[in-house]
Amino acid sequence: MSTSAERIAATQSRVKDVLDRTFPDAIDFGDGSFTISHGSTSVIVVVRPYTEHDTMVEITAHVATGATLTPELTKWLLRKNVELHFGGFGLLFDDTIVFSYSLPGSTLDAAGLEAAITAVAVVADHYDDEIVAMAGGKRVIDLEG
Repeated sequence: MSTSAERIAATQSRVKDVLDRTFPDAIDFGDGSFTISHGSTSVIVVVRPYTEHDTMVEITAHVATGATLTPELTKWLLRKNVELHFGGFGLLFDDTIVFSYSLPGSTLDAAGLEAAITAVAVVADHYDDEIVAMAGGKRVIDLEG
């Protein structure tokens, strides 16, 4: 069973309301996805179907693009995942390093969403410099004009 369009739209509306109040510079792409700049990174917030009765709000920050993925770097990322209290590092299809965390839409509240977005942004903004120093590549801010 899939999540209903109504449930997805309701979660997207809650997310938009929170972002309008707490992150007024967020960009709304009009499809339930948003982006927020923070320091040297960018955070993407997307509402996704999850179960018949719930959605998932994915919060993902791009950390580094074009880094050399060595066994040492991947081991370091996995160890950081254990050290950090929430979320985790991962790789996109093009080997971009990201940091992400998800919240269930059914229990979503403004304080929890704001805290999660801020925490993901802070972690990515902190570790992007360290990862680029170790493995090369570019931070989000380095890719902008």
